[in-house]
Amino acid sequence: MASAALLSLTLTDFRSYERARLETQGRSVYLFGANGAGKTNLLEAISLLTPGKGLRGSSMAEVGRRLPGEAVGRAWAVAAEVESGEDAPLRVGTGVEQGGASRRTVRLEGETVPPGRLADHVRPIWLTPAQDRLFLEAASERRRFFDRLVFAGEPNHAANANAYDKAQRERMRLLTDAADAGAAPDATWLNALEARLAEAGALMSQARARTLQALQAEIDGRGDRPFPQARLALTGEWEKLALEGVPFAEIEERLAAALTVARARDGAAGRALTGPHRGDLAIFHVEKDRPAAECSTGEQKALILNLVLAQAARLSRTESAPNPVILLDEVAAHLDLTRRAALADELTALKLQAFLTGTDESLFDHLKGRALGVRVGEAGLTVLEDE
Repeated sequence: MASAALLSLTLTDFRSYERARLETQGRSVYLFGANGAGKTNLLEAISLLTPGKGLRGSSMAEVGRRLPGEAVGRAWAVAAEVESGEDAPLRVGTGVEQGGASRRTVRLEGETVPPGRLADHVRPIWLTPAQDRLFLEAASERRRFFDRLVFAGEPNHAANANAYDKAQRERMRLLTDAADAGAAPDATWLNALEARLAEAGALMSQARARTLQALQAEIDGRGDRPFPQARLALTGEWEKLALEGVPFAEIEERLAAALTVARARDGAAGRALTGPHRGDLAIFHVEKDRPAAECSTGEQKALILNLVLAQAARLSRTESAPNPVILLDEVAAHLDLTRRAALADELTALKLQAFLTGTDESLFDHLKGRALGVRVGEAGLTVLEDE
């Protein structure tokens, strides 16, 4: 297991920063300052050191710094030195070379590589205010949230999900075009697409089931923490089969058969009505024995935080991948003093690098001496002296 702590972070024309550099020496960091000062921008920069669109889900064209009157964002870059277990740190970078570009470049030690290679060296996991509404949003948001948890432990999950989505779009195009024309769709091509869907869907379902079981075991072992305990469930038919231990080949066969039977119905509806894209993640507050959606905002935040910490703990024991880096945006403000102290103790005990943000320095009193304090303001980044 590589320690994967960030030793330094450099931003160039990224969001609100013309240029900024933060030296962390691998320590955890708490960032405080007024709303709009740029705290979350720093977390987003770190989140882009992994495949995907980062914690805001923005397009690469959106994150370049843009002054009033500029139509498109500038070319931008995020660079980091990562502790790699070797004598010298690993140099990692990403960005776009032309303003407004939609595709980013990734470099390791100066060599251009596919974005997927980032997962071999940096593994951020995050919790943001946007996830406060997780229990009230549509099922698609919970699936997306859970799939990120799956992907962090099983990088192949993203490729399987992409293959599933691509085959599903092609299948639906065939079905709807045929329905509009009043003709029969090409059965040979449909069979091939549904075979791809069944394979990718079965792999997705099994990966989700494995992740849920691992997370539930981790949460169950964390009963001594002052965070509410969660009971997790996957409601999708195919994930339930995987959780019951049904073999991959049988799930694949049953999904392919279900897709064949559903052709006319899906064509008429204009959307696929069966498959792992229809399931949901259900979270229950154990002590109150009620769905998380019925709990208070503070309880919901604590439930998700405990889930993210459980995720970090289980990933920290994975020998074949780098340690996670934890990004917690505006989390401490939702916690009472007891839980703030428990969070600081938990992060210290996990021995993982974490970056936290908040508007008030006092939110991080329990981290002083254990993490690097950084004031974020008009003057840039000001590192505090250790107390």
